[in-house]
Amino acid sequence: MSHKNKTVVKSMDLLNLFRLNPRMSLNELVELTGSPKTSVHRMAGSLEEMGFLQRDGNGVYELGFVFLEFGQLVAERLDIRRAALPAMRQLRDEVEEAVNLTIRDGDESIYIEKLESTRPVRLYTKIGRRAPLYAGACSRILLAHMPETEAERYLERTELVPIAAGTITDVVQLRSLLAESRRCGYSLSHSELENDTSALAAPIFDYTGRIAGGLSVAGPDSRFRDERLPELSEKVRSAAERISRELGWKRE
Repeated sequence: MSHKNKTVVKSMDLLNLFRLNPRMSLNELVELTGSPKTSVHRMAGSLEEMGFLQRDGNGVYELGFVFLEFGQLVAERLDIRRAALPAMRQLRDEVEEAVNLTIRDGDESIYIEKLESTRPVRLYTKIGRRAPLYAGACSRILLAHMPETEAERYLERTELVPIAAGTITDVVQLRSLLAESRRCGYSLSHSELENDTSALAAPIFDYTGRIAGGLSVAGPDSRFRDERLPELSEKVRSAAERISRELGWKRE
């Protein structure tokens, strides 16, 4: 535990007490933690200021409403993963390429699910991987379908740094690609996050019509030749639409 921040660990230990005890006084927290009263009081006060704890008129603590917000975010992410997996499996079996599911997290995309290619030569990614929204098909499809004003603010504040040989670093070219993605319903990338790799992604929408995630197939450049792109784009868009319908989206 030497590599962990002791204050954070103690704070988590205190919060974990509320798993079994929904409401506790300061004295009860002191007794259960075995820590000095002044330390527990200071820690509980800090957690209360940040919204992780709340206290009633009698000084009794309980978990704060911020956990509802975090819980809702986690539930939404799990919902899209659960809705996506059947379509992802079917897509992987049809095209035999790696299939990835991403969602937006601030100015980045994050991979929340993946299925490996069934072919011997594979592109390895991992759940939890992050990428800037401007780079790679599965990130850029999220950026393409963000509200226009929000996307423009992102472009204005973001430096387009090269990551691999094909990373788009010209904002005029990037805007053109975003418009093309909105028009054709998919995004294509070559060597943007890793050299000699390609990806093709389509948007996933929720019941409100807002972008909820991106679905992509990815693999070596050699398997993403022009003659194969019509098949891949059709299958990826179809799978993404099935997932969108699972999330309550309806075509206008």
